Amino acid sequence: MDDYRESEALIPNWITKNSSEMTESYLFIISCFIAGLVGILTIFYTAFQWRRNISLSWMSAIARSKKNPKAKNKSAVAPHTWVLESVTRGKSLNCCVCFRPISLSQTLSPIVASDSFVHHCSICGAAAHVNCSSNAHKDCKCISMFGYKHVVHQWAVRWTEVTDQLDESSFCSYCEEPCSGFFLGGSPIWCCLWCQRLVHVDCHSSLSSETGDICDLGPYKRIVLSPLYVKQLNYSGGILSSITQGANEIASSVRASIRSQSKKYNKHGNEFSGENGNYSSNMSEASGDASETVNSPRRIEDSYNGGTNVENSDHLHEEIKKMEKEGSFKRSSSVNHKDGSYGMRQKYELVDLPPDARPLLVFINKKSGAQRGDSLKLRLNILLNPVQVFELSSTQGPEAGLNLFRKVPHFRVLVCGGDGTVGWVLNAIDKQNFISPPPVAILPAGTGNDLARVLSWGGGLRSVERQGGLCTLLDHIENAAVTILDRWKVSILNQQGKHLRSSIFMNNYLGVGCDAKVALEIHNMREENPEKFYNQFMNKVLYAREGAKSIMDRTFADFPWQVRVDVDGVEVEVPEDAEGVLVANIGSYMGGVDLWKNEDESYENFDPQSMHDKVLEVVSISGTWHLGKLQVGLSRARRLAQGQSIKIQLLAGFPVQVDGEPWLQTKDRLEFLNEDPTCLLCGTANESSSHLFFECPYSLEIWSAIRVWVSLRHMPSTLKGALKWTKKEGKCTTWRAKLKKAALAATVYFIWNARNRLIFEGESQPPSLVIRKVKTHVYRTIFAIYPSVLAEFERRCFGLEF
Repeated sequence: MDDYRESEALIPNWITKNSSEMTESYLFIISCFIAGLVGILTIFYTAFQWRRNISLSWMSAIARSKKNPKAKNKSAVAPHTWVLESVTRGKSLNCCVCFRPISLSQTLSPIVASDSFVHHCSICGAAAHVNCSSNAHKDCKCISMFGYKHVVHQWAVRWTEVTDQLDESSFCSYCEEPCSGFFLGGSPIWCCLWCQRLVHVDCHSSLSSETGDICDLGPYKRIVLSPLYVKQLNYSGGILSSITQGANEIASSVRASIRSQSKKYNKHGNEFSGENGNYSSNMSEASGDASETVNSPRRIEDSYNGGTNVENSDHLHEEIKKMEKEGSFKRSSSVNHKDGSYGMRQKYELVDLPPDARPLLVFINKKSGAQRGDSLKLRLNILLNPVQVFELSSTQGPEAGLNLFRKVPHFRVLVCGGDGTVGWVLNAIDKQNFISPPPVAILPAGTGNDLARVLSWGGGLRSVERQGGLCTLLDHIENAAVTILDRWKVSILNQQGKHLRSSIFMNNYLGVGCDAKVALEIHNMREENPEKFYNQFMNKVLYAREGAKSIMDRTFADFPWQVRVDVDGVEVEVPEDAEGVLVANIGSYMGGVDLWKNEDESYENFDPQSMHDKVLEVVSISGTWHLGKLQVGLSRARRLAQGQSIKIQLLAGFPVQVDGEPWLQTKDRLEFLNEDPTCLLCGTANESSSHLFFECPYSLEIWSAIRVWVSLRHMPSTLKGALKWTKKEGKCTTWRAKLKKAALAATVYFIWNARNRLIFEGESQPPSLVIRKVKTHVYRTIFAIYPSVLAEFERRCFGLEF
């Protein structure tokens, strides 16, 4: 017992305390921890505010020194190019004029109380209040220094965070001390808008006296278009014309923003959705990467250099209403957008470039893939001469940039977009008939980016960012080797040998069947809801979803018996389980699928695939399930043949896609190829979807009979209108409503069937036969649903016998 008591005496005292005392000690520890955490956060917040105030004071001092009339400033001046933007909460910006933070109190309307509109420079990234932008200092990037002996530094405040910069550029160009000393209260800095070098404001005078402020354009001087060789053309449009145009553009821009925001408010309250709104110019991925709307409710570009002075929102609304009544501007502002983007290039010409210059011509499709064209354009405007950067749209193609650079003996092209955009630019280069066509580099901004993958430019924007961003990309462009890419001419003929559309060029692959069907579904979805395609990964998810839907339906079960393939004059047997045929020029497919990765080297003694061997690969696809296994590497492509001349004869209508650009085998897409084919049903007009179904005399004769038959009061004029009408009418439960819906759908189908029979089989059907087919199909459909409703005498009234 004595030993037991000694061992008990060695136990610590805190173990013998009761539970209440232990609870109090725990609460004390937790309270101390929370107090310490709050103290640390307070210190960090105070330091951040201190750093912010110092930064603002530096900016103010720099701006005052620039505006000082006694200061010697040899730099060229250029006004800002303002873009009206709405800033959401959480985005921190400082005005470049008053240096105050851009808050959310300055709104244009109570409707958009959650957003604030500001002016943002699309060239240098500066931001300003709408009321302050007219007083902004003209310190933007100067496009032209024609007449100068040397390029001079354009020292300015770096208003936006630049992620594309070299490590050595973070040091002062004169004293070589670090320039990132904001937190420690270092000296204020300037940044050159051309070479991206930094200098302390205190060191600037010494640097200027020693070097004369001569700029060498930085490490990418060979691909940056020097402003010394950009000559501004003289325009004299008249003062009154300029003022009128500028006023209309300003009012149109603001009005477009208010309308877009108002629509968002009506739908979602005060929340601002990413849904596209006002600009109504559409383009197809046959000319880009997707059918797209050239619009942005958050970005309305003012096509003028200067600013706007808006006194208050009430006065602005009154002026806009007044201009609307007078008809001062149109509903769409796409025309102003065209004039602003294309007109700037018309003001300049390139002259007397040195023989060693290799300027880079950049084309950006802002709606490709994840739709990050706006940020790419700003970043490239900062790194290059803004006159080198062109935005592609339905109103401006690659021809504008190619015409500007036509007299440049050696230049290169960078395409920021997907495979469709690359094909668009390559077609435009072919049409220019250059003696030495410029080599083309790719910044992969689309969804699949198969051509960019095989050319080693990466599979997407993320891969470019991981490798070092745009600076690394520009370095790769300057040191890239030139390779050859086979481009194949695709002609589409009918049974009589008549061209159904002008020839198109294929760079990657041509698909017929199940893969083209999936691409067509995604294409149509992008047309209707472009805001859903904001992310490359989500785009692939949508592709996978549409592919999974196609697995369940056997739409192409009869594909092998409806397609004939000839390779170099020899017919190739299509496997019975095939649901699609692919003609490939490159080894990458569907966003990085290696078609030949798991293939045996001795398989059928085929030669290795190459994109410059003047030979195509013909491959069969066994449905969308096969496509899925290819995607994850569990299967391989099934080669059918290799050859230089491929002929595919379709005995029925199938979806077709070239380089990811799909279409049904119809002529309504010829508008994008400047082709005017004649409608075969009437032979009097050019065929389009609207003409074929609702304007052709052949179709109108059918519609007039069907309208009287089912008492259809209002007939739609477009396929989209017909679809909306059927959806609305489908909610009705009466048999008469069902009758009208079935009649409309059957009429469209049998007109389409009659047109295909004439093209593919040479069979001409009179309108009376089509009308009878429609009536028979509709009556059988309604009778199957409502057998007791339709009496026997009604059958006789319809003139049908069963």
